Amino acid sequence: MSVTDEVTGELTGEHLAGLARIRAQAEAGPGEQATRAQHARGKLTARERIALLLDPGSFQEVEQLRRHRASGFGLERKRPYTDGVITGWGTVDGRTVFVYAHDFRIFGGSLGEAHAAKIHKIMDMALSAGAPLVSLNDGAGARIQEGVSALAGYGGIFRRNTRASGVIPQISVMLGPCAGGAAYSPALTDFVFMVRETAQMFITGPDVVSAVTGAQLTQNALGGADVHATTSGVAHFVYEDEETCLAEVRYLLSLLPSNNRQNPPVHPSDDPANRLTSTLYDLVPQDGNQPYDMHKVIEELVDDGDWLEVHERWARNIVCGLARLDGQVVGIVANQPQTLAGVLDISASEKAGRFVTMCDAFNIPIVTLLDVPGFLPGADQEHGGIIRHGAKLLYAYCNATVPRVSIVLRKAYGGAYIVLDSQSIGADLTFAWPTNEIAVMGAEGAANVIFRREIAAADDPEAKRAEMVKEYKSELMHPYYAAERGLVDDVIDPAETREILIRSLAMLRTKHADLPSRKHGNPPQ
Repeated sequence: MSVTDEVTGELTGEHLAGLARIRAQAEAGPGEQATRAQHARGKLTARERIALLLDPGSFQEVEQLRRHRASGFGLERKRPYTDGVITGWGTVDGRTVFVYAHDFRIFGGSLGEAHAAKIHKIMDMALSAGAPLVSLNDGAGARIQEGVSALAGYGGIFRRNTRASGVIPQISVMLGPCAGGAAYSPALTDFVFMVRETAQMFITGPDVVSAVTGAQLTQNALGGADVHATTSGVAHFVYEDEETCLAEVRYLLSLLPSNNRQNPPVHPSDDPANRLTSTLYDLVPQDGNQPYDMHKVIEELVDDGDWLEVHERWARNIVCGLARLDGQVVGIVANQPQTLAGVLDISASEKAGRFVTMCDAFNIPIVTLLDVPGFLPGADQEHGGIIRHGAKLLYAYCNATVPRVSIVLRKAYGGAYIVLDSQSIGADLTFAWPTNEIAVMGAEGAANVIFRREIAAADDPEAKRAEMVKEYKSELMHPYYAAERGLVDDVIDPAETREILIRSLAMLRTKHADLPSRKHGNPPQ
């Protein structure tokens, strides 16, 4: 470069060549050996993951050339570009999405001061732009060599997760280890995806657990994908490989709005809005004690039978999922008679309550399909706090202002009927099939309580009990009892369920409801 170039500041080929070299170095990362090691673990690199998540050619990186400024423990001699996290934005199906991805090849993806600053910036940008944020997690936790500065970085992430909650969709994709305080950021987001075998989440690792309790556990046994999908409820979705996982993240994003001021995207459907659902006659037995698969009912109702179940493997006695009706996104909450007869318990209440809150935050109408015999009885449930956990579901429905339509398929007994979006807690429309039984409890139990003395005094108690059960059913549990008292808006033919749902939700699309002026509520914990 000549002296003239230096003085005038003219851009030269040498400048551009230097920039290209630096960018190539930043994009290549620590080298082929580190990449081969990452692949040997069955994992993709951070950039390969971003390429799968976003539309081709849409990624715009932010602070690619950032490097840490820490010293000590040899850090001053190792200052790679990106500092172990890749941040930026791109598009998914043409809509803007922000992303950050830990690069396990650099410092094990651990979080230091510069690393955290990059994440803070991209989170702030996502909130300002009103666009979803996806984190691709594969990190070893706080960078120990940087001490408390790393821990403070996590605090900044948690605060931003909380500020963005209910404002923009936040999705955490677990593609490697996530230990200690780092696990709290995914827990604060709306959805958690995990890849089986390669992803783990725990607050204290196997070594600490062993030292304190003596229990010997592998990382997967303690905090693997299957544990969090079936036992803890931390993971909403689990997949076998990263490619499938990231494809499903894209699908989920297609069902969510960009922010809480927008409605979810509409995808026109060729499935007729007035399609009769006569198959439901055979899918749902009239005998209230006979189980059936609620998944098949949902598939019959929604567009093209296509829907995305949330928390599929946790609290299976209730089903939650996102689907479309006439192209419009809806959230579905439904009892599952195949598991525990569809009763509500602690886990089911928490699962459905959080799902209802998510739908309400992002302007997704809620359809509730009831076939519930009540709350699960037992000392374990009572001592575990079914009262406060069940209240979470009740609070979520009562607080929701989105359109809400409920349908009683068969039985709806006791407090569980009230909690599952009954008209009395604010459902906009409530329908029932001709097989419905809405009551305080089942006829047998009710007869035993009301006619206890008559049954005990009878010459043939069993015959008297059968007589009283029949009388109770005819008086208080016939299908039209609730309709006669205005507790359901109509009793409908099951074959017309899809059409009625679509017409009802179309009418409610312009619904407006204001909550009382307050800083925030104090939901049950």
